[in-house]
Amino acid sequence: MSSDESRCDPIFECRQCGECCNGFGGTYVTPADIAAIAAHIGADPETFVRDYCRKAGSRPVIAQGEDGYCIFFRDRLCTIHPVKPRMCRAWPYIESVLKDPANWRMMAGSCPGMRTDVPDERILRCVRRQIEEQRSDA
Repeated sequence: MSSDESRCDPIFECRQCGECCNGFGGTYVTPADIAAIAAHIGADPETFVRDYCRKAGSRPVIAQGEDGYCIFFRDRLCTIHPVKPRMCRAWPYIESVLKDPANWRMMAGSCPGMRTDVPDERILRCVRRQIEEQRSDA
């Protein structure tokens, strides 16, 4: 394997465009996310879920504004960046890409920082590596 084939970077470079904060049906929040965000904004967890989330099935997701963006995305900045949800920290290295690398290319349609000029094998290798690193950091 050449050194280029084993590399993962740069298949993604965040351009801080905020498009990942738009749409996609909302951002799932874990109990740890809820506790961290609630503390960050000075609310208790129950109030945070009631006032800032909606339900997707039985799971809470951060609400979206009328513009389709996360309610915490203001003036092109994430106002909860230090405690952003696990799902946001992981973007775009998410499990659904491992299930089907076509998901990477679909997501790249709205994310200018995601490269699509690399083979699926490299995308899968890089996503798998990033997910493993995220798990070891947790």
